[in-house]
Amino acid sequence: MVHPRNPGIPLDLEWVAQSRVNLAATKRRAEQHLVRRSIKMEWQAAWLLRAVTCIDLTTLAGDDTEANVKRLCFKAKSPIRKDMLQTMGVANKNITVGAVCVYPNRVKEAVTNLKGTNIPVASVAAGFPAGQTLLKHRLEEIEQAVDDGAKEIDIVISRPFVLQGRWSDLYDEVKAMRKACGEAHLKTILATGELGTLENVLRASLVCMMAGADVIKTSTGKEGVNATFPVALTMIRAIRDYHQRTGFKVGFKPAGGIRAAKDSLSWLAIMKEELGDEWTQPDLFRLGASSLLTDIERQIYHCNTGRYAAAHQLAMS
Repeated sequence: MVHPRNPGIPLDLEWVAQSRVNLAATKRRAEQHLVRRSIKMEWQAAWLLRAVTCIDLTTLAGDDTEANVKRLCFKAKSPIRKDMLQTMGVANKNITVGAVCVYPNRVKEAVTNLKGTNIPVASVAAGFPAGQTLLKHRLEEIEQAVDDGAKEIDIVISRPFVLQGRWSDLYDEVKAMRKACGEAHLKTILATGELGTLENVLRASLVCMMAGADVIKTSTGKEGVNATFPVALTMIRAIRDYHQRTGFKVGFKPAGGIRAAKDSLSWLAIMKEELGDEWTQPDLFRLGASSLLTDIERQIYHCNTGRYAAAHQLAMS
C-alpha cells in the first residue's frame, strides 16, 4: 500500500454507542445511485480496466486443486487478451488483477505460480466462512498462511460479538488477528447479511478499524445476503468518518454476488462519489469475485469490436 497502514486506536466505546444510521436516507441514496449513475460508453473501457486491477480473483471451492490454482494465477497475470490491450493502447501498462485469493492450504501453490509478479496472494483464514472455531486455531491458521507467503489475510469476525453488543471482545479478537498477520494486510469480513441491522454493520466497521483492520469487507460470499448498496454506504461512510477523525485510511471490499461488468462500474462510481478517486485504486478498493472478470473481458471485447465474444474466444479464469 502506498499510504501508511492503519495502526488502530484504543477502543472508543462512546463513539461506537453514539453511531447511528438513517435507514430511510441510506436506502434512498442507494436506490438513486443504481438508477442514475452511468458511465458513458467512451469511458467505459477505461473504467472496466480499472475494475480489473481491483479484483481479488478468487477460488474458494471444495474441489479446488493445484490445477485450478495454476489456471487462476495464469489468468491473474493476463486478465485481458493482449490484442485487445494493444488496440486500446495500454499493452505497456502491465494490467493485472489486484490479488489472487485462495484457501490457506493453497497459498504455497499460488505463491509459486505468481513468482516474478507483483500480484499478492490473499488467503481466507480464521475459520472461514463461519468463524466458529477456537481463537487459538484461527490465529494459527493466519500465521501458517503468512508463513507460506500470503501477503493479505481475509479473516471473518465472530458475529455473536456484534449481535450481543460485545464490542470489547470483537476489538480484542481483531487486534489479536492483526498481530498474527504481522506485515500481511488484514481484511476483516463482517458477514453483513448475518448482522441484523445497519447500525450493527456501522458499529462493527468502526470497531474493526479501531483494532487495526487495513480493509473492511462486506461478506464471505457464502451468506444468503452479500454485498448490497445500503450496507456499502454504511461501511463507506464509517471509513470516511474514521479517516476524518484519525487521519488513517482504510480500504473497502464488497464481495458476493458481483458478477456483471456493469455492477463493477456501479461500485467504482459509489467509491469515487463518497470517498474520492483514491478509493478507486487497488490499495484501497477491492472487488471480491470469481466470475466477474469473464463478463468484464466480454464487455471490453465489445468496446473494441462492436460485438460480443463467444465463450471459446476468452480464456477461462
